[in-house]
Amino acid sequence: MKNSIIRNKNKLLIILFWILIWEVLSLIVNQEIYLPSPTSTFSALLNLLCEKETYITIFYSTYRTLTGFFISCATGIILGYICGINKFFYNLLNPLVVIIRTIPVMSIIIIAIMWFRDTNVPIFVAFLMCFPIIWTNTVTGIISTDIKILQMCRVYKIRKIRIIKSVYFYSALPYIKSAMISALGIGWKVTSAAEVLSLPKYSIGRFLYDSKVYLEIPSLFAWTIIIIFLSFIFENLLKVLFKGRVV
Repeated sequence: MKNSIIRNKNKLLIILFWILIWEVLSLIVNQEIYLPSPTSTFSALLNLLCEKETYITIFYSTYRTLTGFFISCATGIILGYICGINKFFYNLLNPLVVIIRTIPVMSIIIIAIMWFRDTNVPIFVAFLMCFPIIWTNTVTGIISTDIKILQMCRVYKIRKIRIIKSVYFYSALPYIKSAMISALGIGWKVTSAAEVLSLPKYSIGRFLYDSKVYLEIPSLFAWTIIIIFLSFIFENLLKVLFKGRVV
């Protein structure tokens, strides 16, 4: 209990330290249009939190991020299992994953704008950016399965389906968990970027764009803080879910 209090106190001091650095830099720059002060930013944040539209916007942006994330998890894990077990499918799919991983995010967003409705663009982009992470880690987990355990399964003639459900599952699980945590953080970033360009009606990206157009820089920083907070909350919820799971 005492150690927990000390850790929380240290975290608070670190946060206060960086807020102080922010305040000093804003005083040096002395122009809100370039770097608003923490006071004006948190004032804008409080104003946003008092508006009903803010929570509707957060809901829709969260929906898009999580939808793209869960679709990428489902397809990435399933295809990752198949490719990890079967070399032919791995060789077939690996070039596509490499291409997806190397394509600039902005290119994908622009292509998606031409293909989909504005509200579906962020979902597609989040899926496409998260998928390679999930797929790669799943394949790595499958390939990393202890060869001695697989040999023992062959000796005792254990059915293939049981090996897939038990042996490969436990081998890949830590890799999948790590991939999901990383992918969720990236999902928030690319969803916001996609929203800035596609401009769905209720989206954090639209408000970021409007803040830039109307030079409401404290509001821009406030929405950025909201994105960071949402990403932090959902990543930690995922970590808690993984820790609490009994395997």
